[in-house]
Amino acid sequence: MSSVGRSGRDLRRLAGRIGARLAGAVFVLWAVATVTFFAVRLIPGDPAQAYLGGPGSQASAEALERVREQYGLDQPLLVQYLAQLVRLVQGDLGESASLRTPVAQVLGEQLGGTLVLATASLAVAWLLALGLAVWSTRGGRVSAALGSAVELVAASLPQFWLATVLITLFSTWLGWLPPVSTGDAVGLILPVLTLAIPVAGFLAQVMREPLLDAGSAPFAVSAAARGESTTGLLLRHGLRHAAVPAVNLSGWAFGYLISGAVVVETIFARPGLGRTLLQAVTVRDVPVVTGVVLSSAVAYVVVMFLADLAAELLDPRDRIRRSGS
Repeated sequence: MSSVGRSGRDLRRLAGRIGARLAGAVFVLWAVATVTFFAVRLIPGDPAQAYLGGPGSQASAEALERVREQYGLDQPLLVQYLAQLVRLVQGDLGESASLRTPVAQVLGEQLGGTLVLATASLAVAWLLALGLAVWSTRGGRVSAALGSAVELVAASLPQFWLATVLITLFSTWLGWLPPVSTGDAVGLILPVLTLAIPVAGFLAQVMREPLLDAGSAPFAVSAAARGESTTGLLLRHGLRHAAVPAVNLSGWAFGYLISGAVVVETIFARPGLGRTLLQAVTVRDVPVVTGVVLSSAVAYVVVMFLADLAAELLDPRDRIRRSGS
């Protein structure tokens, strides 16, 4: 078959894969918007109170009725749902009920802090996982057993408990780090560690087996016969094999970190989407809740796409398998 024919077929397959990913992304965003809309309605209380200062505002019945009519909250639930879908399709996230500012502006002010927190946490988790996986793989049975136990414990740690331990150790006892994240680099350390340590446990678990397999592969035996050290062998040849499943897992990990920001930003009093979401749920600010959840879903979809692309570039077998399908 000519190169022109193969190029055309490859382009059609690439277009098909991109179209399938876009369709999947649209479905995910629709599902997230739908679940969020009905989940918020299940919270006890009147959504109209958010426009009048929240549940403790003691608003009169007449004022609440005017708000319901003004914002369509007196309409059937299905009508409200369809109206919200139409607004979202048009790119209109609405106005915050409690802050009386556009939701897009609220997200713009808070999104950066959460993305910095999640990205830094993912980078630190990778470093911790790589160090732990390499150490436990090259150190014999005792190191492997100890490393496996550390990975299991790290992956099982609840974020709120880990944050409390880190604050007690590094802020209260040692006085090295502030217990409140004020936005500077030092204040970012404890929130990042709180999110990164559990993720590092998961990543190290998926890296271990490929590292062990790479160590016994023919090319590794040949390299060892040429005098290459075990550590050098793992770093030069094993990491590429170990990175593929870890990169695939990174998409899920980023979503986990975004959702974990709700707990971490609240504990460390750090501005961001997580803290904004908690405040919005407390006062039933439906537009802000929907905007925060949708923006988190968009970030998750984008990172998943990038992770799939990176995994494909790292593993030529996957690219060949796709091209041959």
